[in-house]
Amino acid sequence: MDIAGKKIVITGGGRGMGKQFALSMKELGAKPFVVDVIQENLDALKKETGIDGRVVDVTSEASVVSFFEEYVKDHGAPDVLVNNAGITSDGLFCREKEKEILKMSFDAWQKVIGVNLTGVFLCGREAAGQMIKAGVKGVIVNISSISRAGNLGQTNYSATKSAVDAMTVTWAKELSRYGIRVGAIAPGYINTEMVAKIRQDVLDKIIKQIPVGRLGDMKEIALAVRFIIENDFFTGRVIEVDGGMRI
Repeated sequence: MDIAGKKIVITGGGRGMGKQFALSMKELGAKPFVVDVIQENLDALKKETGIDGRVVDVTSEASVVSFFEEYVKDHGAPDVLVNNAGITSDGLFCREKEKEILKMSFDAWQKVIGVNLTGVFLCGREAAGQMIKAGVKGVIVNISSISRAGNLGQTNYSATKSAVDAMTVTWAKELSRYGIRVGAIAPGYINTEMVAKIRQDVLDKIIKQIPVGRLGDMKEIALAVRFIIENDFFTGRVIEVDGGMRI
């Protein structure tokens, strides 16, 4: 697929990697449109780049359905969806402290599942439906993570990213009859606002485990997004962009 002129919807696009994806796609001549849960992020992006966006709660079926219906009325069916919205709420699954058993809260589990898994499902479903209806041979790019293999303190996050990989393969098989391709990217530790919240001494230890010796750059993940969109023989696979790190 030639990116120039294509309509690209990016979730979680108000900042971080989502913002970088939008900027990179615009530079390539695409028409990015971002959704985010924070209006201030969208306002800042619009002022800085001219890229339009809308507040959407990806955990809400009504919110997602409404967005895609209105987007299609205004712009037509999307050519590409980048399912990027994601959060973390880390903590050990179960541990003992001073003879008390501390557990990952159900709220922490549900919040991460809601955004990272249900959100991906809802946005993917609605985008695919609109593509099929309009006869668009589109692309869906899901953002997974190096933590998909299971990472200490990330029972909830790892579970969602592993599930995203499985959905990617399933959708690729189911949607191929309509000419819709589906791929995923599993970034390692990237220099984002989310990673910046990691305590410095912990982050230093992480960087020592990365063979290339540094955090990844958001533009390097955007290159992987571009590859999936442009390569018409790519579907049903997960690209690892992690500097060679293994968890």
